[in-house]
Amino acid sequence: MEDQRLLSADERAEDLERQVQVIADEFRQGFEAVDRIDRPAVTIFGSARIRPDDPVYAQAREAARRFAARGWAVVTGAGPGVMEAANRGAREEDGLSVGFNIHLPHEQRSNPYVDLSLTFRHFYVRKTMFVKAAEGFVVFPGGFGTADELFEALTLIQTRKIFHFPVVLVGSDYWEELLGWVRNELLADGMISPEDLDLLYVTDDLDDAVSQVVDCYERRCAELPAEPVKADVQ
Repeated sequence: MEDQRLLSADERAEDLERQVQVIADEFRQGFEAVDRIDRPAVTIFGSARIRPDDPVYAQAREAARRFAARGWAVVTGAGPGVMEAANRGAREEDGLSVGFNIHLPHEQRSNPYVDLSLTFRHFYVRKTMFVKAAEGFVVFPGGFGTADELFEALTLIQTRKIFHFPVVLVGSDYWEELLGWVRNELLADGMISPEDLDLLYVTDDLDDAVSQVVDCYERRCAELPAEPVKADVQ
């Protein structure tokens, strides 16, 4: 993008129009890709830094395999680590393996296990597609990006922008301190309501994680949550 200070008013208007068109085109391509997912889908998040010999990689691979065995598509960010593991597990079970990649300065390439792929330039468009495609989220250990995706989903559910679908954290030891902060700081200080704790489910059991999402979908249990209410903390 050119330095706006050096452009005339007409040039700035033209530049703005170009930017709007680029973003609109990216949203359109994303929605078209989501429309090609012909079955219920779960979005799986987790660290790109997990290596294939890490137990978390094996867990994500197996969880995706179990989703695919039940007829579900698996959606990831298309990168390495947990994303690769999940796409790999889905493909091994002949499921639909979806990857929504992102252009990064160091160029994150799509892993080789993706069947339906699209690469985005803007994180906010990509994250919209993660939500649009999914009937639930399963979140494995990860860093800033995983936390960003997790809390965006929680915020969208809490503020009634999307349906209240399952958000499952896998790995109780890993998530223990974060959940403690949520309970002991956010809830205790009235920053969230007691019912907001129900937006998260934590487990170490892969069958449990898969069932939380699949069973909810089959029961049509996803619903809009109650309006956010400030907690009455003494």
